[in-house]
Amino acid sequence: MSDSTNQFLTFTLGEEVFALDIASVREVLEYTAITKVPRTHESIRGVINLRGRAVPVVDVRLKFGMAETQRTVDTCIIIVEVSLGGEDTVLGALADSVKEVMDIEPGDIEPAPRMGTSIKADFIRGIGKHNDEFIIVLDIDKVFSEEEIVHAAAVVAEEAPSEA
Repeated sequence: MSDSTNQFLTFTLGEEVFALDIASVREVLEYTAITKVPRTHESIRGVINLRGRAVPVVDVRLKFGMAETQRTVDTCIIIVEVSLGGEDTVLGALADSVKEVMDIEPGDIEPAPRMGTSIKADFIRGIGKHNDEFIIVLDIDKVFSEEEIVHAAAVVAEEAPSEA
């Protein structure tokens, strides 16, 4: 039995539907106040307080070259655990809305199409099909570069109250 499941959390960014392996998702939060942190990459919107812990929040729309996420009644933060350099890091990912958890069989996920050399698409695990709808299945560990995560973690460490 493999470690990956066939269950995915689907969410929207604009008109597009994306999916994350449910194993990488910790929880989904309603939109909450995000504290802006100076000198961070534009896609890092700031940090939220998650049970006393500062968690960086990334605007995935900006990461994918889309317009900044606008807060609506459906806007939410997906708390994910990403693995970079053998270390697990918890991040929040802004989404326009969360749809559902669904099963997508491996046979229903096609490899990501080649988009040419100018587009970096290695974070796309494949394109899933569900009821004649295409779903972009993301590899959460590759969506964010190690540099961005290290930077976000360093910023969070600076913002966290020091324990005396």
